Amino acid sequence: MIESFLLIEKQSSAEPKIEKRKWDRPGGGGGESTIIFGNVFEKVGVNVSKVHGKFADSAINEIPGASESNGEFWASGISLVSHMQSPLIPAAHMNTRLIYTSKQWFGGGMDFTPIYKNEEDCKYIHESIKMTCDRFDTGYYPKFKEQCDNYFFLQHRKEPRGIGGIFYDNLSSSNWENDFEFTKAVGEAFLEIYLHIIRKHIQKSWTKEQRENQLIKRGRYVEFNLLYDRGTRFGLMTDGNPDAIMMSMPPLVKWL
Repeated sequence: MIESFLLIEKQSSAEPKIEKRKWDRPGGGGGESTIIFGNVFEKVGVNVSKVHGKFADSAINEIPGASESNGEFWASGISLVSHMQSPLIPAAHMNTRLIYTSKQWFGGGMDFTPIYKNEEDCKYIHESIKMTCDRFDTGYYPKFKEQCDNYFFLQHRKEPRGIGGIFYDNLSSSNWENDFEFTKAVGEAFLEIYLHIIRKHIQKSWTKEQRENQLIKRGRYVEFNLLYDRGTRFGLMTDGNPDAIMMSMPPLVKWL
């Protein structure tokens, strides 16, 4: 995934800045964050983590199976958030994870946040996601799409964060391998979809007004992540690395 993004930067005749940060969790485990600052990707961060230990007492009742495991847990995940230089290319988010307490489950999804909604892009994104879901269960797409629409909604502003995608949590069927293969397919589909959208719009010019609107729209992204995002809350509850948790934040943002 990182290599694909660096190739796009190379094709734009730019030399991106790359930051790699390894971190250790005091209670057990750790991870690595890779952040690219470039001419195409204003900021894209990929975080890989594998952590274990014990939840704080205040968090035990919020996590399925945690009270039965006396707070013990193991979790591994990959998360990506991308904020683009061009206001014509949507911001994007993808996450996949596996968590064990006394229970085990997969979670994840992908969603896209355009500044200017493009109906053709929207159709392509959702049709591609549906095709991926249908390979495993024809009920997945409508269910996970609805969950995404409900989840990525700013209640205080009464507006969606973007055009949606899919979001799922607590996926634990009788077929672990199928759940794993589906979660892996979500990540693979995301990369294919996003690269297509980027290449479609990468050569298009934009205006100062469009850039201004992009920065304001990013404010909504920040509001959601600080107020509602489960990944942010889970990371903080498990004493994760704060810089890795806040990696999703855009590099520049404005509020009216």
